[in-house]
Amino acid sequence: MVSLFSNPSLARLPNLPLHRKTLTHQSLPRKCRPKPRQLASPLNAIGTDSSDSNPLPTPPPPLRTVFPGGFKRPEIKVPTLVLQVSAEEVLRRGRVLEEIDVAVSEWVGVVVLDSGGGGVSAGRLYEAARLLKEVVKDRAFLLVDERVDIAAAVGASGVVLSDQGLPAVVARNMMMESKSDFVVLPIVARKVQTENAALSASNSEGADFLIFSIDKKEHAEVRVSSVAQNVKIPVFSSVTLLREDAPFSEAYKSLQSGASGLVVGLEDVKLFSNDALSKLFLNVNVRSTISKDENKNSYKFDKKRSYGKKVFAGFIQLEDREKQLMEVERMVLLEAISVMQKAAPLMEEVSILNDAVSQLDDPFLLVIVGEFNSGKSSVINALLGSRYLREGVVPTTNEITLLRYSEMDDNEMQRCERHPDGQFICYLPSPILKEMNLVDTPGTNVILQRQQRLTEEFVPRADLILFVISADRPLTESEVAFLRYIQQWKKKVVFVLNKSDLYQNASELEEAIGFIKDNVRKLLNAEYVTVYPVSARSAIEAKLSVLSDVGKNSKSLLANDSYWKNSGFIEFEQFLFSFLDGSTDAGKERMKLKLGTPLGIADRLLAACQTTVRDELECACQDVVSLNELVSGVKDYAIKMESECISWRKNSLLVVDNAQARAVRLVESTLRLSNLDLVASSILKGEGAGSLSAASSIQKDIIEPALSDAQKLLKEYFTWLQSNNSREGKFYKETLEKKWPSLVDQHNQVHLDTESLLNKREELSFDALKNFSSAAATKLFEQEIREVVLGTFGGLGAAGLSASLLTSVLETTLEDLLALGLCSAGGLLAVSNFPARRKELTEKIKRSADALARELEDAMLQDLKETIAILENFVKVISEPYMKAVQQNIDRLLEIEKELVNVDEKMQTLRIEIQNLHLF
Repeated sequence: MVSLFSNPSLARLPNLPLHRKTLTHQSLPRKCRPKPRQLASPLNAIGTDSSDSNPLPTPPPPLRTVFPGGFKRPEIKVPTLVLQVSAEEVLRRGRVLEEIDVAVSEWVGVVVLDSGGGGVSAGRLYEAARLLKEVVKDRAFLLVDERVDIAAAVGASGVVLSDQGLPAVVARNMMMESKSDFVVLPIVARKVQTENAALSASNSEGADFLIFSIDKKEHAEVRVSSVAQNVKIPVFSSVTLLREDAPFSEAYKSLQSGASGLVVGLEDVKLFSNDALSKLFLNVNVRSTISKDENKNSYKFDKKRSYGKKVFAGFIQLEDREKQLMEVERMVLLEAISVMQKAAPLMEEVSILNDAVSQLDDPFLLVIVGEFNSGKSSVINALLGSRYLREGVVPTTNEITLLRYSEMDDNEMQRCERHPDGQFICYLPSPILKEMNLVDTPGTNVILQRQQRLTEEFVPRADLILFVISADRPLTESEVAFLRYIQQWKKKVVFVLNKSDLYQNASELEEAIGFIKDNVRKLLNAEYVTVYPVSARSAIEAKLSVLSDVGKNSKSLLANDSYWKNSGFIEFEQFLFSFLDGSTDAGKERMKLKLGTPLGIADRLLAACQTTVRDELECACQDVVSLNELVSGVKDYAIKMESECISWRKNSLLVVDNAQARAVRLVESTLRLSNLDLVASSILKGEGAGSLSAASSIQKDIIEPALSDAQKLLKEYFTWLQSNNSREGKFYKETLEKKWPSLVDQHNQVHLDTESLLNKREELSFDALKNFSSAAATKLFEQEIREVVLGTFGGLGAAGLSASLLTSVLETTLEDLLALGLCSAGGLLAVSNFPARRKELTEKIKRSADALARELEDAMLQDLKETIAILENFVKVISEPYMKAVQQNIDRLLEIEKELVNVDEKMQTLRIEIQNLHLF
């Protein structure tokens, strides 16, 4: 697997990565109510300097990983096929895109869009890249030939540069600047045609992999083998080896020569079946890279790779307590890994802890770091006693190089193999490697971003850091920044001041050592700082000189060698050898460091997981608040509806009031003394003559139009209620689905009949109108009119009859006049009661109208309440799955948080036991 890192400033790394912004919460259960956070200045492992009076700089944005750059490395599984297609092929579409789709789903890990040497316009190349991106998606890496701008525009994984193209570092920076939200670093590959160009691209430019093109087939395998053996990054062969008659054998030769894969076209892919490719890749020993899953134990000692030679692995002569403690730690860390994977399933850095756990049985891991040209390789060569590693004033270590012990044949000096992420494992016969493994790293200040990121990623795996400082530039800015990063992983650091022979006298040397110690104490807040001044070049010269004197006592010769005495390596080696001796205090310290390495990694990752869970818990609690606020929003809706309903009720009352007023006017115009004889004659004709004209008028002209207006108004009222409820219900449903789409699986959610839920109610207002009969009201009105008229006219009729009888009986005129006077008094009394009777009728009409108005208003209000209740029930029903899902998420997070705390407590107990190892 190829891992590509960048080189952002190390000093920007915060203590923990932040994943979500802080949210405020109210009305939450105490267990999930987050504590308010305070804004703070950026922190690093050693805190802030209180003596610094300058204002603090603007905090950098939170990082996305636990490494300084905040980026992830792309991972290419090899062996694989690199599919190269032209823009014209892609734009022809048809079956071409389908063929690419099938190829990517099987054996193709990288797709390269060929620009055609500039013969294709930028627009067509962009369109082809866009189409390829849609087809490839994330199943393979999409690279664009030469055009960094188009690669960035379509979100491609990187670019392929010719040997005359842009410098790799420039292309990578351009892509990173164009996409500030990049999490995975861009890939920069280089096409080369010569061995020298391949070495330059690998060692000097920082290319991520090579495409080695050979025009002629002659000696092709030899040239590919030469390149593959001398570079430490994957090499894909682009030589034309595929023939229809024997594609398998030709491809096999290319891979067998050391290529990490083949560059092929669409027509070439058709020459191979799946079985053929499977057989091809399984039968070729390609060691350039492996997949991520295979990489979990990439540094685990493997006896199968020793080729029958005697090798050494792990600690020997461990005491029972140490063995028991190691097993306890393994179980605790495996539990921690399980909990971390539940807490942060996407945290890929957990693989580092997996590696560390698998390496508990491995030899002690000493990682040598420092700036390039500080003499790291020279120090390692001096320790090993031979020039196994190249030395120079330019960066000579381009990849991580792991050094292990293995016995060699007489004609062998060392044996190296390419391993995960372009790293090398070298097996050497040096005795010191029997007890520890050494790791040589690229310089911390190299301009090639991927190389520095390799060094940064390897630091967590180290049991002890050997920090090599050059005497001509002690504690540079990049060294200070890298020390801060090392401290965040809680690593023990031993300093080697190399090139100490540059100082003219002991006073200058002591001054330099004092300068380093004082500043490191402040930087790392360390009480003891160990610095060994050495001259690695003098030490290796002395050892090589002694080895050349065959047959003599090498130890005595070395002890008496002036170069050796002045090199300062005596004290340094004594420290290392005592460190390897388990019976010494330094040896016990070695065991503590070995056991502490995975714990330090676990601490860092556990803290990141706790932050992640805490932030997710905040979001979950905020979801509870938001859901409750959303559901309680129905109350605001109810208040709004009640306010708007007032105008509807007023309009209904207005219809009744208008009908009432017209009925009253009809009564007043009908029941007049001037109309009394007409009304009376109509009434006295009897019921067979038909209804009164006034009764007919009130039914046709007043009651029925009023009922029609009321029904129309109520229909509009119900439409208003329905439309508001439907709109509000749709709003709640869509809000839930849009804001929390991941909480409830829409495919598994019970389908809700929205319309039936929102429409399920009785229309009480219409029922009130239905209960009001216009015919009955008309009949009653007519009856009331009759009673008023008959009551009045009856009085008048009795008085007239009495007068007629008396005048026919009485003998004198005076007596007749007296009789008429008495009878007139009775008629006057009947007439005088007529207004009262009429008023009583109008009051009855008003009371009936008011009763109808109250009944109608109450029914409309009840309809509103039922409508709101239906919406409340609807919102409750549709929000219940979300409420349940949020609560389950909170319960899950609280349980994970509890498990993290439990694991943390176990780790703290384990750490104390490790620190107490020297007492037993």
